[in-house]
Amino acid sequence: MKKFLIVGNWKMNLNVHEASVLVKRLDDNIKIQRNVEIVLAPNLLVLQPLSREIDKRKFKLAAQNAYFVDEGAYTGEVSFTMLRHIVEYCLVGHSERRIYFNESLEVVRDKVAAAIRNDIKPILCVGETAQERKDNETKRVLHDQVTTALANLTAEEIDKVVIAYEPVWAISTFGGNRPAKPEEIKSSIDWIRSILADLYGYGASKDQTVIYGASVEPEFVSSILSLEGVNGLLPGAASLNYSMFTKIIEAAAKVKA
Repeated sequence: MKKFLIVGNWKMNLNVHEASVLVKRLDDNIKIQRNVEIVLAPNLLVLQPLSREIDKRKFKLAAQNAYFVDEGAYTGEVSFTMLRHIVEYCLVGHSERRIYFNESLEVVRDKVAAAIRNDIKPILCVGETAQERKDNETKRVLHDQVTTALANLTAEEIDKVVIAYEPVWAISTFGGNRPAKPEEIKSSIDWIRSILADLYGYGASKDQTVIYGASVEPEFVSSILSLEGVNGLLPGAASLNYSMFTKIIEAAAKVKA
């Protein structure tokens, strides 16, 4: 049975010492979970020291971003190649990267391909803005984001991709004033799976890991993970609070029990 995947995105927070303290608190409070895979996504600066500190039976690491060229004269960038053997996952196409750093559909596509090329599992983030939802453009936006991002992948490679649906309109960072309702989440994830079915067949669509991430709080975990087709969560701010993140993991484990 597929494990739930819970990915804590720490965003641009915590220095090396603060990250180490948080990992210690998480390690003290979280048991090894048989049915939940826990991934931590700290900033690039602390990935290397944390890779030597974490209990790999409990936690895996993800990068928040990487550059799609393996090496060269790209001052300030860190490539997927450099992250090999440090992380197992990398966030790609997160709403903040798309909005603040103007990452295009094509850039996201190239990052997905680079991740796969370097044996790193991309967590492809897709989702519509409030205006796009208001204009009834949700299906078109998700279709464009998914099909373009996966354009260079074979049917064998798609299995290594995680897709995270994060409706931008429900994210507090972007002024979201309410969480997405379960039926809204299910509708969009069903649509994502139908896109995958068209691209790779029903079997691949059914087996794909699709998670949800937008203002994830402990009290919403059970209702979201109980939805058919939802395989995990991508909490942001809640993952910086060891107590809240522990509650999310415990709630996920109960749903899977």
